[in-house]
Amino acid sequence: MTKTVTTAILTSLVALCCARPILAQESAELEAMIAAAKGEPPITVYAVTGKIVETAQTFTAKYGVTAEGKKVSEADQIELLLREHQAGNSTGDVTVAADVAAVMGQLVPEGVVENFVPPDLAPNIAAPLQDPLVLVTDPHVWTYNTEAYETCPVTNIWQLTEPEWSRKVAMLDPLVKPAYADWFNQLETNHDAEMASAYEVLYGKPLVTDEKSATAAWVKAYAENQPLVADSSAVADAIGAPGQAEPYFGISSVAKYRDNTEKGYKLGICSGMQPFAGWLYPGFGMVAAGTDSPNAARLFIHYLLTEEGIAPQTIDGKISSNSTIAPNPEEASGVAAVMGELMAYDTTTAKLDFELRQDWQDFWRIHYSR
Repeated sequence: MTKTVTTAILTSLVALCCARPILAQESAELEAMIAAAKGEPPITVYAVTGKIVETAQTFTAKYGVTAEGKKVSEADQIELLLREHQAGNSTGDVTVAADVAAVMGQLVPEGVVENFVPPDLAPNIAAPLQDPLVLVTDPHVWTYNTEAYETCPVTNIWQLTEPEWSRKVAMLDPLVKPAYADWFNQLETNHDAEMASAYEVLYGKPLVTDEKSATAAWVKAYAENQPLVADSSAVADAIGAPGQAEPYFGISSVAKYRDNTEKGYKLGICSGMQPFAGWLYPGFGMVAAGTDSPNAARLFIHYLLTEEGIAPQTIDGKISSNSTIAPNPEEASGVAAVMGELMAYDTTTAKLDFELRQDWQDFWRIHYSR
């Protein structure tokens, strides 16, 4: 990814400018879409968050257009949409935050989904986030226990390959959560120079490796250091549960930081870590190509790009691509302050992530099992 594109993405995600006034023509177009949507069948929205149920209910109440939200995992969304498209029966009309690499590697090439950017909101969304449309970005951050440590105990990603951190790092399993295998490929494809530089900063000498890249060298050594792989709740427990003498370090979605309030956990972002303090995973919003309710589906996409529509997700730290929507003031992690330290996911190379996903998973499996 070029620095220009990276800057554009990060700027879009943190810019808090004044909303651009909606022009009369655009307002009329929106009203026409609402009117057309009211004459269409109810829609079903697939999303990875259970909060989509609540969002669909508020959408229905606001517009008088019936929508049902269903919590469906990233991978299951892909499978459902493919099967429905092949059967000519699109039960799911809108997909939210499906598997990014699979969307670009399967759904888009096969014409299963269509992109839609609301014309009235397009000026508030950076161009790199428009095709495909990114609704929200989910930050995944290196995390430590603030009760056990005054400051983050890790300053460089290569430290996690050292004996001190053997079996003391927690993360989602790349074999179960393929977005993490895609993260490896994003690092190698777009940020391998930064990975090599981080090694040199830590050890004072250039990296020498037989692996194909600095990233591959890190993944190999990191896997051999046997991190704990688990689901998101177990990762948060291992890192943030209070009263631990030697808690795990790890990487987690900032959504788990709500446990600081709900469970008294001590999760803190490892700001300043090299080369990145974490990474940003985009959540696409797309319309099923075979939907019987195209206007209702597009209206739902529009709703998710408003402050009201996306609020149930921004409270968990997700960042709207609509730059006029400020980070939620009640969000627990404070991730907005470190956005510039996070690796931006480059959707232009997502298809390559999909093509090489199995290779990275096999590479991980080989070295993790040693």
